Amino acid sequence: MKKRVQPVKFSRRHFLGGILTAGAAPVVIPSSALGLDDKPAPSNRINVACIGTGNQGVQDMRALLVENDVQVIAVCDVNRASGGYKTEDQFLGREPARMIVDKFYTEHKRSGIFRGCDAYTDFREVLARPDVDAVTIVVPDQWHAVMTIMAARAGKDIYCEKPLSLTVQDGRAMVEAVRSCGVVLQTGSHERSNRRTKFACELVRNGRIGKLKRIMTVVGPWNKTAPEGAWTPMPIPDGFDYDMWLGPAPWKPYHKDRCLYNYRFILDYSDGQVTNYGAHSLDIAQWGNNTELSGPVEIEDAGSEWPTDGLFDVAKIVNFRARYANGVELECITRHDNVSCRFEGTEGWVETGYGGFYTEPESLKTSIIGRDEIHLGYSINHFRNFIDCIKTRGEPEAPVEVGHRSASLCHIANIAMQLKRKLQWDPVAERFVGDDGANSMLGRVYRAPWKL
Repeated sequence: MKKRVQPVKFSRRHFLGGILTAGAAPVVIPSSALGLDDKPAPSNRINVACIGTGNQGVQDMRALLVENDVQVIAVCDVNRASGGYKTEDQFLGREPARMIVDKFYTEHKRSGIFRGCDAYTDFREVLARPDVDAVTIVVPDQWHAVMTIMAARAGKDIYCEKPLSLTVQDGRAMVEAVRSCGVVLQTGSHERSNRRTKFACELVRNGRIGKLKRIMTVVGPWNKTAPEGAWTPMPIPDGFDYDMWLGPAPWKPYHKDRCLYNYRFILDYSDGQVTNYGAHSLDIAQWGNNTELSGPVEIEDAGSEWPTDGLFDVAKIVNFRARYANGVELECITRHDNVSCRFEGTEGWVETGYGGFYTEPESLKTSIIGRDEIHLGYSINHFRNFIDCIKTRGEPEAPVEVGHRSASLCHIANIAMQLKRKLQWDPVAERFVGDDGANSMLGRVYRAPWKL
């Protein structure tokens, strides 16, 4: 049995000391800094395999490398090695990732037990390894459900990046698999381990801004470009398994701007920036509104703009409105600060996001959440929280149901923006009310041989 690690607790006053200067990105804190074992016995280490070694995948892998009770023993990616990721200087894929792991452990002389990191093209080989305790799934969204369900059935604990799913149907299947198999799943919604985000939602949940009336959320604009109008297929690069990259998505001719980071701008693989950035800002909205296990009852397009031709086909300008059963109204727009969420109440407002932390009145910034009031979790390191929950079998900060509900809000918003009409949503049944056309968009047909 793995050693039980008790969660490290910090006071609200300790959090407030840095709340106004905390960065938007997740803070990676080594386990040694949190008072955990400097050199835990090999039997107490969690063996992790990283599936997907692109931009975010390598960031997540590096965050796990610094945890002393974690051993990254395998990496997996359909791309051997190339550029073409988020920034021009990135050269990533399974071989660069394997080299990063080997170099890190060699330099840190991990108790002389490290035998080298293995690299795979097919994730099924990773899941078949009995020595893999947990996996990270950081791949295009069309793969999330299949990989998560197969990992759960193989008994692996899972860190799956946001958005958790590609469709509402996929998300519900993931919830059921994780629950029935009894595995831990942490959604990569790292804002839930951001002390500033927690504090903002605690202010709202504890009535510091009076009765919540309205939520304003922001997602960022397109940060990549692709061919407009007609485009010409390209040869598949050597070392890139394109058929495996597509997986359950429809077969389409290869183009370099279809794959790697750019997948998020094509509907076959993603819902665009409404899921990329909205998986954070809309998740914060649901958290503060206490609807993280539910959703709105009404949703409509409010002026979204879509491309009429070209390779990219997701919404270029996101704009939608939603209404919850408690009367709270939500709006989501495209703006250059990428992620922000503003809660407006009868007695003030609070805003948090990549652009900073603001309140009205100003005194809310130093408000103390009382002992008997609502407190929203303890984690300040999303990856550490995942590892601790593997050991304790506890509920992580962003469990599967929460990840599913946040992604579902993004998906139904995308459907409303595509259909350009107001839709009634039943968050219990997870169906649109009296709209067969909209309901037909809640799932996708998988390309053989892949299926849920």
